[in-house]
Amino acid sequence: MEISNLTKERIHDYLRAGKRFDGRGLFDYRDIVIETGISKNAEGSARVKIGDTEVVAGVKLGVSEPYPDSPDEGALISGVEHLPLSSPHFESGPPSIHAIEMARIVDRGIRESGFIDFKKLCIKEGEKAWTVFLDIYSINDAGNLMDASALAAVAALKTAHFPEYDKDADKVIFGSLTDKKLPLTESMPITLTYYKVNNAFILDPISLEEESSDMRISIAMSRQGKKVIINACQKSGEVTVAKDELISILEKAMDKWKQIEPKVAKLIDKK
Repeated sequence: MEISNLTKERIHDYLRAGKRFDGRGLFDYRDIVIETGISKNAEGSARVKIGDTEVVAGVKLGVSEPYPDSPDEGALISGVEHLPLSSPHFESGPPSIHAIEMARIVDRGIRESGFIDFKKLCIKEGEKAWTVFLDIYSINDAGNLMDASALAAVAALKTAHFPEYDKDADKVIFGSLTDKKLPLTESMPITLTYYKVNNAFILDPISLEEESSDMRISIAMSRQGKKVIINACQKSGEVTVAKDELISILEKAMDKWKQIEPKVAKLIDKK
């Protein structure tokens, strides 16, 4: 949805002065709230709020035949739905191209970080393996659904448990969870999305800032040993990014990740 030129120019004026509508600095995050175990029917679930932005994520586990190119591994299938109740921009029906893109960015961050140990999802090589179904839904869009969705996905996965599985009957007993948790590694991915508005880069935009932006770049990072690794990076928008701008964004992202990751881990683990 197009915003007025007057509103856009006001946002530009604020950013030129190093300010934002809500008083934050250019790279300050709004308050993050994470709640897990919100669904009785999911194997893992979470609600994430970043300011007034809210999303929920759920994990379901099923058994199926593994893919031919990875016969000893399980699989991950991710989906995002932008519910009409969360924004006047969203319509009912099949997922929009923006929801599909968001699902792929979230999925890639999880996959490329090695957060899920897919080999431990194998039940019988070439025949049976667990498939992780990850579904994310927008509840309120007040800007930055991308990072909120990625956080909700991680929180839901971190709290997921396997359901009981009857191997003889080849049947998953849904609703009956075991004590066995999803096989995850220490490489927990967190995605930070930077938006370019006029000539300024900002983090965690509100809706008006997001709608005024010319491009965005999402960076998924995780800890591997003592190092912070960039696992995935995707740019959207027609405006190009200069080499020096990209280097600056990546450096800022790694510094910000080091601040956010311990807080996020504490919010999830305390549940």
